Amino acid sequence: MKETIKVIGIGDDGKKSLLPVYEKWIYESEILVGGERQLSFFQDYCGEKVVIKGGLSSLVTFLEKEEERNIVVLASGDPLFYGIGSYLAKRLNVEIYPYLSSLQQAFAKMNESWQDAYIVSVHGRNMKGLAQRINGREKVALLTDTENSPSVIARYLRSFFMNEYKAFVAENLGGDNERYAFYELEEMEHLEFSPLNIVILKKITDSKTWSFGIDDEEFHQRKPEKGLLTKKEIRTLSLSEMKLNQKSIVWDIGTCTGSVAIEACLIANEGQVYAIEKNDHDLENCRLNMQKFRTDFTVVQGKAPDKLDEFPDPDAIFIGGTAGGVEEILSVCCSRLRKNGRIVLNAITIENLSQAVEAFKRNGFEVSITLAQVSRSKPILNLTRFDALNPIYIIAAYRKEGE
Repeated sequence: MKETIKVIGIGDDGKKSLLPVYEKWIYESEILVGGERQLSFFQDYCGEKVVIKGGLSSLVTFLEKEEERNIVVLASGDPLFYGIGSYLAKRLNVEIYPYLSSLQQAFAKMNESWQDAYIVSVHGRNMKGLAQRINGREKVALLTDTENSPSVIARYLRSFFMNEYKAFVAENLGGDNERYAFYELEEMEHLEFSPLNIVILKKITDSKTWSFGIDDEEFHQRKPEKGLLTKKEIRTLSLSEMKLNQKSIVWDIGTCTGSVAIEACLIANEGQVYAIEKNDHDLENCRLNMQKFRTDFTVVQGKAPDKLDEFPDPDAIFIGGTAGGVEEILSVCCSRLRKNGRIVLNAITIENLSQAVEAFKRNGFEVSITLAQVSRSKPILNLTRFDALNPIYIIAAYRKEGE
């Protein structure tokens, strides 16, 4: 007969964190599973101990083979909070008994509510994209690891000028070496912390945020050749045609100053943005704009379609400049685009328009075209006139439904 596996959360203070009934279940079990630290609290356990090492799939295979025995799995804190609880629950017959999560304990030490906090884990994860995810948030909780330590986090935040935050670091919560304190980011950057910690960021001063449709003048651009960026009106129309959501994967080909990639990051702040640009000076401006607008996307130097194979398949692609090779670029883009994705291309000449439309049709894509003719008001003495921008063809391409 299959036994229900009990998954029990435990604190850093070991047996002290357990209800008496939980401790009873542990000692009555035949197999006790957990990390080395959790198992070390039960030196007097008489059953079989199994250390969790490597991937969890092998653990599930083992537990399935032993399903007729009485098994307890130990997990740190709340097993359903970035723990193994949800993974095991989807595959095995389990009952979960949580302890306090490290996050709850950290906010308690801070004397702060946490229902309004934005929670993100950088434990075992790349911090890429963190800047746009947290920018403007009042309260952020970060789950860390030895690679993404509090000092590394402070250095990362300061590289995007996020000095409006003060950090609270809680270490070894519930253990003998428990420590917690507030730190300025500049101070935290040069300190060492225990590997077991939580970082909470609290905004203490106002910070600049940007709404959709950033003014052209806000971007670092080539001088004196200003204007080498996708203008605000064309940018907003193009982005609306891309149909982005919060988790979209986006390519920006010929990113130049990065204006489209930056605004795509602000929309798809839980997604990923990848950009390519061949010009050194434009790349330098792009990186300056990334810092200013707190957008942390991947930008590489190269001429498409080279290096596009380094990017994951996209949900949306913007092509602002190609420097030739349109046929080859569109062939790659059309073949890599994910289901229900969209490609938006800006063309200035009717020749480029015709070439792009024919290429899309050969690849089985439907095409819609918007001709944008925009004029901006300009004062002249005490009067007002209009200056016309170059007309732009905005080509939106997408696969026929069902293909």
